[in-house]
Amino acid sequence: MPVPPLGHRPPDTPIAVVFGGPSAEHDVSIVSGTAIADALHTSGYPVDLWLIDLDGSWWELPEGHRRDGRPEAAYDAPAELGATGPLRAAAALDALAARMPRPVVFLALHGPFGEDGTVQALCEAAGLVYTGSGVTASAVGMDKALFKRLARGLGLPVAGWREVRAARWAADRTAVLAELEGFAAGNDDPRLMIKPARLGSSVGMTIAHGPDERAPALDEAFRYDDLVLVERYLAGARDLELAVLGNEPDRLELFGPGEILSGHEFYDYAAKYTPGMSESMLAAEVTPVQRAMMLKLARDAYRAAGCEGFARVDFLLAGDELVISEINTIPGFTPISLFPTLPSAGGYDFAAVCSRVIDLALERDAARVRRRLTIADLPR
Repeated sequence: MPVPPLGHRPPDTPIAVVFGGPSAEHDVSIVSGTAIADALHTSGYPVDLWLIDLDGSWWELPEGHRRDGRPEAAYDAPAELGATGPLRAAAALDALAARMPRPVVFLALHGPFGEDGTVQALCEAAGLVYTGSGVTASAVGMDKALFKRLARGLGLPVAGWREVRAARWAADRTAVLAELEGFAAGNDDPRLMIKPARLGSSVGMTIAHGPDERAPALDEAFRYDDLVLVERYLAGARDLELAVLGNEPDRLELFGPGEILSGHEFYDYAAKYTPGMSESMLAAEVTPVQRAMMLKLARDAYRAAGCEGFARVDFLLAGDELVISEINTIPGFTPISLFPTLPSAGGYDFAAVCSRVIDLALERDAARVRRRLTIADLPR
């Protein structure tokens, strides 16, 4: 399938790349956002960069700003980079909405606030076109527990799990640990994957190999969220990923699966973002039946969550058992991320993926039915 022609002209389409954010994935977002901005600059787009700091304040970086090899920590002091700010979210969005033509907001934020529907709702309120999924799908994708409930309810395969809330853990640790012991015993394997329910990049995620490691693993996960997911461990599972582009379920482009070969026991934060720690394969060795099943499940999951624009769907394959691990509505755009490289099978390079994401945002906005209500429309 050839790369679809763009429905917009890059020189006439200003872009505001928003990155950083008040999340533990702040640094990863800096890498994604600056990589996207560089690719869009190269493609001829007028690009502004907006950094959100850990306090939630917005900073506009100087015109023509490039990362140029700066470490992520350089963005801890935006003023030293010549950025204008700090602005509260409302003021920043008002400033973007006042520009003519209005820019497309390219959301390169990872984790809470950026990926959970919050900033999407702010863009909706400001009347700004933005990339990726809307409020509902973003919230569903970010909340791994909610996504698992949805997937299981639709008959999609997911690994068994338990949910633990911070209040219950604080009130009765002994009872929680007893429940997890019973859960592990039913799985015939004492190992459990323990992670924050609403975070990504494997931050706060731990393998608890036995009962003595479960409490420390829960404490670590609760540093980042007040809801923790405890999943059945799949011994020897392979990490497989598919990239999805598209708005309408019947016109999706799917690429992959690719495979991650982690240099650690599991694909943790260090394994993901330390150069040379892990390897990735654009074409995983799977059978035609397995690939067909993954493509179907990815399409089903994307449709079920109501995703638009783009997403990455992650799978675990252990022997003959295939389960959906999660759906990521703003996957990484780092140099080692699989999402922007998997579409190379369809003729896309990194910059073309970014342009396609923008095109899909404009397509979705153009298809919206808008009608301003009047007093006569109210059911009085």
